[in-house]
Amino acid sequence: MTTWITICDTCKQEGWDAGDMAQTDGEVLAELIETAASGIETVKTRRVSCLMGCKNACNVAIQGEGKLNYTLGTFTPSREAAEGIVAYAAAHAESETGQVPYRTWPQAVKGHFVTRHPPLPKE
Repeated sequence: MTTWITICDTCKQEGWDAGDMAQTDGEVLAELIETAASGIETVKTRRVSCLMGCKNACNVAIQGEGKLNYTLGTFTPSREAAEGIVAYAAAHAESETGQVPYRTWPQAVKGHFVTRHPPLPKE
């Protein structure tokens, strides 16, 4: 089953305006995640403008139909973070319920979970 990584591309970490401001931190993280997810059949990515988690920038949502869904945040836009997010999403895709055993979580996502949402009811 497919798991979606929804990436906030408007996220800006504190001090963002001291840099070159060519891209938001969310745009940088989105590019890194898209690259890391390339070729993984069970993981798809999409960008949205604002997940409303500004205090936790950079934010992503891990979502799958009929599964537990998660919001993660406070990432530094780095290759390590992107690869950890994608690895977690791949494990989420393999899970029937969306729950991934803690012992198998990539180190890069530990401490970044913000919320967990139960699956929507079918009716």
